[in-house]
Amino acid sequence: MPQRIFTNARLATMEADGAPYGLIPDGALILDGDRILWCGAQSDLPDSDAPREDLGGRLVTPGLIDCHSHVVFGGNRAKEFELRLQGASYEEVARAGGGIVSTVRATRAADEATLLADALPRVDALIAEGVTSLEIKSGYGLDVETELRMLRVARQIGEMRPITICTSFLGAHAVPEDYKGRTDAYLDEVCLPALRRAHDAGLVDAVDGFCEGIAFSPDQIARVFDVAHALGLPVKLHAEQLSNLGGAALAASHGALSADHIEYLDAAGVQAMAGAGTVAVLLPGAFYTLRETQAPPVDLLRAAGVPIALATDCNPGSSPLASLLLTLNMGCTLFRLTPDEALAGTTRNAARALGLTDRGVLRAGMRADLAIWDVSEPAELAYRIGFNPLYQRISGGCV
Repeated sequence: MPQRIFTNARLATMEADGAPYGLIPDGALILDGDRILWCGAQSDLPDSDAPREDLGGRLVTPGLIDCHSHVVFGGNRAKEFELRLQGASYEEVARAGGGIVSTVRATRAADEATLLADALPRVDALIAEGVTSLEIKSGYGLDVETELRMLRVARQIGEMRPITICTSFLGAHAVPEDYKGRTDAYLDEVCLPALRRAHDAGLVDAVDGFCEGIAFSPDQIARVFDVAHALGLPVKLHAEQLSNLGGAALAASHGALSADHIEYLDAAGVQAMAGAGTVAVLLPGAFYTLRETQAPPVDLLRAAGVPIALATDCNPGSSPLASLLLTLNMGCTLFRLTPDEALAGTTRNAARALGLTDRGVLRAGMRADLAIWDVSEPAELAYRIGFNPLYQRISGGCV
């Protein structure tokens, strides 16, 4: 690809130092293939004969990153949505055979082509909002073959769409019905063998788990993490969503990329995350859908310097949300993040939560993943509800 120059742009570089958003009010960019060659004030633009495009003062941000999603699944759980509105709690629904286990039944019944066809519209909705990198988890198979099928579908999405897909093995998501009361046996006979097979097939980028009373204990998650480390895979964790079992501190002790949800995180867990550099991934879609009342400890995270990311948690039950722009607004309105923090949470910090070091900010040498918006102020991306101002999306230098 030849070099391209964008001029007359407001650049939200999302660099951590300096002005809010790392804003360059009158900026320019030079792209060289799939990389940013130069980024800065237009007055300092180097001489070049490359084609120029005047952006008319539009805002340019890094491509958005959704660092926590479950977009590959079978069926839906609209009926459970009705039950929760009638007063049933998420935990009550799960213990009655609904929740994750109900999606497991539907996912096991769906073949690869069906899972792919169902997932693509959700991915396309994210792409249409400027998302250039997306994490996709397994975890709705809970048997070896279906877990592998989900991960194969995730890899296919990355081949069929102009988006970077990062896969997370989530075999420790729930205990299937046929292993009820035999959680350790499930780990030994299904989860860990599936992880090893998925790794051997090149289907896994990271390993996740659900540490909660209705799922897996810290000791059981530690077993999964030990195998992940032996395979050379980074880890992350659903932690402190419904109670405080110390999952975030456990994740931090294993050098986790992120601890996600964390509504019930305490000060000790925050300090553990800060010491390990573990990113806090907040998921306001689940908080909203489940009508939770205990918000994550944002002030404690800020004070400790823990990086905060935001993600859709797109899934069929607790967060049927396929809009990262709406997630920005939710992060501000529900969790009181600033618009600057929210945008950093879907760019710079989201990249860190996935271990991606070549994106998330506008800087020379970074991957040319950009979103160009028909807005003048970065705060507009979090301010609007149900409105998509995307002008152009560039993934790896390609429009």
